Amino acid sequence: MQSKDIIKDGTNVSLDTSLRLQGDDSERNAPPTKDTNLPTCLLCVCLSGSVYCEEIDIEAVPPLPKETAYLYARFNKIKRIAVSDFADITTLRRIDFSGNRIEEIEDGAFSKLLLLEELSLAENRLIKLPVLPPKLTTFNANQNRIKSRGIKANAFKKLTNLAYLYLGHNALESVPLNLPESLRILHLQYNNITTITDDTFCKSNNTRYIRTSMDEIRMEGNPILLAKHVNAFSCLRTLPVGTYY
Repeated sequence: MQSKDIIKDGTNVSLDTSLRLQGDDSERNAPPTKDTNLPTCLLCVCLSGSVYCEEIDIEAVPPLPKETAYLYARFNKIKRIAVSDFADITTLRRIDFSGNRIEEIEDGAFSKLLLLEELSLAENRLIKLPVLPPKLTTFNANQNRIKSRGIKANAFKKLTNLAYLYLGHNALESVPLNLPESLRILHLQYNNITTITDDTFCKSNNTRYIRTSMDEIRMEGNPILLAKHVNAFSCLRTLPVGTYY
């Protein structure tokens, strides 16, 4: 079929050329799309050992460069963390998964991360905690759905460097057991904690024991009157924040 000539701004333009021009305009006006199949350092920003994958709608942990030390993957759609995600990345020191949809973390997913110091799983959908790496100094699991049965009795016992523990806005019925001596800040606000024992923070068989590192405990928003459990705080330098009357 022969193309027909049309007049456009006083110039003869063939009909098929005109249609191509219109097609070009529609492509330019089309909304941008996110291609989550791109290589990690095109999809994310990789800079001096840090990988920034924030707000790009990824649904899984992307393959990371071998030398990655800091991973920021906040506000995405990640639902699951697998052992294979970090199996070959032993250099990680900080991971931030805040604001995703994580429901499951495979056993051992963080077991090889012997250098990891900071881990944030805040604002996800977890009902239990994974096994945590031994050198953590900061762990944030605020705003999840964690119940006391989802935290193993010795989950924190061997974390001798842990200083900041954030478990606020969950569904805990009790304070986690065996909190390490290194702990400075403990946030448990807005859970469902109803009981505290004399051994929760202190040692009932040692009246001289003082928990010297602890600076702050937040327990407001729990259905418990702290004034009924004054002996539970005898080893603390400051009383927990919470309801007393």
